[in-house]
Amino acid sequence: MENYTVLKECALFRGIDETQLLPLMQCMNARTRNYQAEEYIFLSGNVIDYVGVILTGSIEIIKENLSGNKHIVAVLSASDLFAEGIVCTADRVAPVSVRAREAVQIVLIPYERVIKSCGNSCTFHIRLIQNMMVVLGEKNRNLNHKMELLVLKGMRDKLSSYLLSEAEKNKNVIFEIKLNRNELADYLNVARTSMCRELARMKEEALIDYYGTSFKLIDQKKLIKGLESR
Repeated sequence: MENYTVLKECALFRGIDETQLLPLMQCMNARTRNYQAEEYIFLSGNVIDYVGVILTGSIEIIKENLSGNKHIVAVLSASDLFAEGIVCTADRVAPVSVRAREAVQIVLIPYERVIKSCGNSCTFHIRLIQNMMVVLGEKNRNLNHKMELLVLKGMRDKLSSYLLSEAEKNKNVIFEIKLNRNELADYLNVARTSMCRELARMKEEALIDYYGTSFKLIDQKKLIKGLESR
């Protein structure tokens, strides 16, 4: 298997030496799969028996209603893990669909090989289980932030909260987001035209600057103060 550097960056393999990745993948019966752009990896309602790690490309996790409208829950790219929250439930039924945004290569790992130690007493299994617990905790925190975004009523509040969170995640006031304008509007559950107007106003007020998917927080304190005053 190639792309060991990408795998090493995955949260599931924190603290595991790169030299152990090959025996680790072999022990867990990991396999690689390729998907084309817009191809579904799995659908809502499917029973999932693996976790996935993205090697190349990006995917989107989407929630679709009965009328066919979709809401983007998350966009993930190289080294990101997905389906970990599903396989740790009793029935392992996916509440969301996962689709390739572009051509992707993914490593699929049987979930039982992640959450249970093998009979070979491999030293990395304990660390793997510990990492899985941390990943689930981080996922829960991210979902809580997503809920906070959806609860916020004002357009500026939603944008400020999202951009501040991205700056914190990147540890820099200058950062790139994974979403284009349509996807960002869908992620925030707002109208694209209204969102773009608000972004333009925030730029005119020298709160932020942007070009395409690149953003810069110019007045971070004012953005935080605006949220705190709500």
